[in-house]
Amino acid sequence: VQVVESGGGLVQAGGSLRLSCAASGTIFRFNVMTWYRQAPGKQRELVAAISGGGSTSYADSVKGRFTISRDNAKNTVYLQMNSLKPEHTAVYYCNTEISYHNYWGPGTQVTVSS
Repeated sequence: VQVVESGGGLVQAGGSLRLSCAASGTIFRFNVMTWYRQAPGKQRELVAAISGGGSTSYADSVKGRFTISRDNAKNTVYLQMNSLKPEHTAVYYCNTEISYHNYWGPGTQVTVSS
């Protein structure tokens, strides 16, 4: 199983980014897919999750600002991030858990300048 993130970059405060996570080696449509982030000097934290059926959940800090979605035909999950703030600067990771094993991507850097 492999997951690979893309779409990170440098954006000004108030801007938007859409992250993508492509998964392979798994029956994607059954998987819960999760986005995490890790800011410098902080622990990795959950940002948003989406079930195979499309049910979503979010960290309180991103509700109303971030949207997670998936395209099962493309084996891809997305994270649309709007109204970004400098405190959203972090490495964003995609994760899926299969049979109690966690699979992580290498991460994609998001930097929000003030």
